[in-house]
Amino acid sequence: MRYQITTDAAAPLRLNETDPVASVLQSLRILLSTRKGSVPLYRDFGISMEFLDCPLPTAQALLTSEVQTAIQQYEPRARLIKVVVQETSPGNLSLAAEVELNG
Repeated sequence: MRYQITTDAAAPLRLNETDPVASVLQSLRILLSTRKGSVPLYRDFGISMEFLDCPLPTAQALLTSEVQTAIQQYEPRARLIKVVVQETSPGNLSLAAEVELNG
């Protein structure tokens, strides 16, 4: 089954999530919403902001690569299907990732 993960809306954080699907989706939202370098002791966790001043097609390519690497490294229970980057307003990008859960 495929799931859509977005970073433009705040979702409640549930500690000790018992539902395996909800746990993976929450983990992915956290991963995709975290700026790389902002987590002490886990400086590689998150998404790089190198794309900030890039044109949209370049940002899409950079983000797709970043998201793929981050999911493989930090959330192997999911597999990336696609990344969609949209300009919600001038200078603001919205990131959405479509994933399938492994197993």
